[in-house]
Amino acid sequence: MSHPPTEPNNNVPPAEGARAPHQDRKRPSPRMIIGGSAAALALVAGAFVGVSVLANDGVSETSPSVGTPPPPVSGAPSAPTSEPSPSEASSEPLPAAPTVFYEQAGPPAGSPLEVVEPMSVSVSDEQTGTVLPTGLVGISLEATDLANPQLSGDNPEIVTSLQGLGQPMLRFGGNAVDRRFFWTSSGEPLPAGLEGDKAHPVRAAGPADLERINTLLVAADATISLTVDLAHFDPARAADMAKHASNIFGDRLVGITVGNEPNGYPKTGLRPDDWWIEDYLAELKQYAEAMYAVAPDVAIVGPGTYSESWWEPFAQAEIPQEKILSFHHYPLSQCDGAQDPLGEPIMENLMAAPIHERAQDYRLQAMAPANAAGLNTWIPETGISACPGSNETTETHASALWTVDYALSAAELGIPRLSFHSSLITCQGGPPMSSICTGGEYLEPDGTFHERANWYGQSLVADLPTGWFLESSQQGGGLAYSYAVRHEDGSMSVILVNQNNPQTAAPTDVTITLPEGARTGVMTQMTGPSYGAHNETRIDGQPAPPIPAPERPSIPDFEPGTTEVTLPITAGTATVFTFTF
Repeated sequence: MSHPPTEPNNNVPPAEGARAPHQDRKRPSPRMIIGGSAAALALVAGAFVGVSVLANDGVSETSPSVGTPPPPVSGAPSAPTSEPSPSEASSEPLPAAPTVFYEQAGPPAGSPLEVVEPMSVSVSDEQTGTVLPTGLVGISLEATDLANPQLSGDNPEIVTSLQGLGQPMLRFGGNAVDRRFFWTSSGEPLPAGLEGDKAHPVRAAGPADLERINTLLVAADATISLTVDLAHFDPARAADMAKHASNIFGDRLVGITVGNEPNGYPKTGLRPDDWWIEDYLAELKQYAEAMYAVAPDVAIVGPGTYSESWWEPFAQAEIPQEKILSFHHYPLSQCDGAQDPLGEPIMENLMAAPIHERAQDYRLQAMAPANAAGLNTWIPETGISACPGSNETTETHASALWTVDYALSAAELGIPRLSFHSSLITCQGGPPMSSICTGGEYLEPDGTFHERANWYGQSLVADLPTGWFLESSQQGGGLAYSYAVRHEDGSMSVILVNQNNPQTAAPTDVTITLPEGARTGVMTQMTGPSYGAHNETRIDGQPAPPIPAPERPSIPDFEPGTTEVTLPITAGTATVFTFTF
């Protein structure tokens, strides 16, 4: 893994949808000590949207009631297949005390070390009723990327990038699908009326492209969700795409969306000014019936909008196939902050409590009609901001910290799929919010793929085994969030997202209280030298996914059989503690 170049990307077009010279993409030995600000693993003996989300569009002062709980996670995103093993006292003697401990990166030299209130996390054995599924985090791309030959199982660069995200869902849609994408299974010429440019060309895709994409899905153990063009009304063409996709992808095809953000069609000229929800539902029904006739097992994922008034009508729509409610979410998309200062994409808003609280409120509002109708809720397109070009949040370590918290808090609510919008345009000059990008000069890709800071946040989350969220309580810790998950094998992960400023905040004294004595306790950690550090995010001291759990060093001073661990946690980190019992 390597990081992309850090040249400013101020010439980026509106949001649609980044590594230095190619390096060895295999994780170095975890027994390497890394100096400087990177986390070190020390051997120590017996020691240590498309469009903006408006301020009045889904943000409330208090969390709305969900009404009914989310339905069981079914289909492609795997939920745990059995209840976790009962945690009975083991008859085996406790293991010997560990001698290899994790050594964290400390605060930067010269830090004022502002004191942070100690943090206590108490974990219960009671489940919340929601699960951490496989396939939680994925990548969203433009529909035209289906025609990109780089997306192939024969390309080890993109395969490696996707494998670092567990079993991701590749979602193809974006603004391209209704503006410059054409599906044809018979080699028809591109029709008139589709408009693109050098960075965003008009492209056609056909069955051969889907066959190539399928080789990538198999190589990366990924799933796929597609979007069909609604702007150019053609249910028969959509059904033809659905038929071929279902035949080629099989169970890896987890859903199809009809149109991208149709609530914006009148504003963007894709429909008349008086076209609205009722018209969408009438057209959706025709598409759904045509696709059901040829691919009845493929769910319709929709409405894929950023306006809450569309969610309940979709949830209540009568179509023959399974439905999954979806919406798009970019929390900091008030580009100048005039209407909503807390929605402006600036660091002050990204690393602050309101973005977490408002995201919770907004997502709960979307889930309410879905839960009432017994539907799952997905967020197939998300990111920090839909504002064009670079801003002070893009490509930063803070974006990685936000990603970890956003994904885990969504899953804890009961949302089983998130796809972070990205781009296959070159890192230089391409959309800076993208978590992956291609190497080379602007619009001249050289065949390499790179991972930006936010990719590492996705990777840390994707590495967590599936399991059940547990009830837990948190006190203190400043700007920090905690989550607890019981896995199928009976082990437990406690995740701490310490968003306190790594340049100024002292390490937080953290105490974790477990429901029973732990036999072993190990840890992995994502770090960065500052909020604004560009592509300097590391996991376990390396630009790579987390160290495999069996190879991780122990929590400092961990004692087998303990029900409580206490240690300082460096600011600006996301840490996964894993315990066995």
